[in-house]
Amino acid sequence: AVSSGKGGVGKSTISSNLAVALAKLGYKVGLLDADIHGPSIPKMFGVEDAHPEIIEVEGRHTIIPIEKYGIKLLSIGFFVEPENALVWRGPVASNALKQLITDTDWGELDYFVMDLPPGTGDIHLTLVQTINITGAIIVTTPQEVALADARKGISMYLGDKVNVPVLGLVENMAWFTPAELPQNKYFIFGKEGGKRLADELNIPLLGQIPLVQSIRECGDAGRPIAYDENSIISIAFKEFAAKVVERVEYRNNNLKATKKVEIIK
Repeated sequence: AVSSGKGGVGKSTISSNLAVALAKLGYKVGLLDADIHGPSIPKMFGVEDAHPEIIEVEGRHTIIPIEKYGIKLLSIGFFVEPENALVWRGPVASNALKQLITDTDWGELDYFVMDLPPGTGDIHLTLVQTINITGAIIVTTPQEVALADARKGISMYLGDKVNVPVLGLVENMAWFTPAELPQNKYFIFGKEGGKRLADELNIPLLGQIPLVQSIRECGDAGRPIAYDENSIISIAFKEFAAKVVERVEYRNNNLKATKKVEIIK
């Protein structure tokens, strides 16, 4: 689960590039856009006009995910008009998310990356009640207001009621580097706030991703920058993905399997 307590910190950018980087490393990857009210993945993969096929398998309607860049993709954005707002109450949004997970033929996957909405609400609870989550990656910027919300997100996952391991934290927009001055770093949102938070809470810092124009351009163009073989930033995302693989292996070797959260009535 790629998560944060705050919007606008770049979860979809991190999720997209993590999925692409994992696929580049040779893994079978699925990417679920779990942000029901603000889906971004169709735009970031250039598949806004895609419509997943729905087939009948053993009497059940089954969704076939869209495939792009070697990744299986699914988003509520494939089923609604992009210009229309989804005005759904919590239970409706939660049921839609359950369908995207359980009524889809994901096939055999090594990694299932979930791009979550901001906060700690209905969607997050639905997720931990629906599947056994291996771990969460927390995204933050170095800004103090983002770090405060990141703490809440970490607290939610590590709490007794949810009990999902936090694989680590990634600091996005860590510094700004202009293309014409590639050696310069400008700490627009503060310096190393994510690193300090990771040290404070004793969780791994998985990466520091700079604020670079090409990341935004590639996302807007529907081709995540991690797909580019020759980009310095794509190398940074591959290193980030390799650390995620390492943390997942460590987690699986040293911690018990995550249990789904039980609904007590």
